[in-house]
Amino acid sequence: MILYNVTVSIDETIKDDWLDWMKTKHVPDVMATGCFIESRISRVHGEEEGGLSFAISYLCKTKEDYDRYVSEHASDLQREHAIKYNGQFAAFRTMLTVLEEFKA
Repeated sequence: MILYNVTVSIDETIKDDWLDWMKTKHVPDVMATGCFIESRISRVHGEEEGGLSFAISYLCKTKEDYDRYVSEHASDLQREHAIKYNGQFAAFRTMLTVLEEFKA
């Protein structure tokens, strides 16, 4: 399994609009690519100046699914986000290989 994580720091003044857009537009659009099987939005807690941070995590079955997302979909979806929230956010992306899962 591959975990694709996008950490976004946003201006506090747009938090409600951004979260609504992420929940109703962006994350559903990412999931509609068929590359991922699960996603979640989490609030990152910690010291922040002038912004709030969130982690958007997507799980896919294979590296090939992740690679397909990157090559066929990521650029357009990231561009849409960048245009809508220009200058009001910073983002960094991480791809992780899940080695083991533990569930209660």
